Amino acid sequence: MPPKEVALPDIANLDVVDAKQMVRSAIRSRRSKMTTAEAERYGDAFADTILDVVGDASTVALYVSVQQEPATLPALVRLAQQGTRVLLPKLGPGLSRMWAWFTDTDDLREEAPGRPPSPSGEPLGPEAIEAAEAIIVPALAVDRFGHRVGQGGGWYDRMLKQKVDSARIGALIYPWELVSVELPHDELDVPVPRALTPDGVIEL
Repeated sequence: MPPKEVALPDIANLDVVDAKQMVRSAIRSRRSKMTTAEAERYGDAFADTILDVVGDASTVALYVSVQQEPATLPALVRLAQQGTRVLLPKLGPGLSRMWAWFTDTDDLREEAPGRPPSPSGEPLGPEAIEAAEAIIVPALAVDRFGHRVGQGGGWYDRMLKQKVDSARIGALIYPWELVSVELPHDELDVPVPRALTPDGVIEL
């Protein structure tokens, strides 16, 4: 039996900013009920889905999951083992968001409090994403139209605007975070063409 879709609050009469905040609060509350160990148990299934989307891509952009986010470390290890080059977000000068090449899990370092670990190598500029043939982005929820609600920084939307041509793009979510109601969005948001869950790839 598939898991029950996460219950979202009534956001019909709210502006986009407030509506997104309420959606984030509901999803974060649902995720907070999971232990880190429970989240990690999905890791191999998420890795299967990620590798399915990646296929024969030689370069992939991914991210390092933290706490109750869908686990990405198993996928990172498997991609490295098969020789796929992986770009990970990295803090650059002035806490700017850049990229760096993943080598192995022992090389990941927390470079600022509360930030996900990143590779120790030299930061690469935003244009590094242009090499990626597959891009896996985080999300808190995705709807059937491909609208995605993220953590709120807007970095991934700006990045996706740079890379919207032939890359295989998907947002990583738990099964209950694919919602049937239309999520709040505006002209700054970039839809994603597929949702990636531990059960497989869902085309949107």
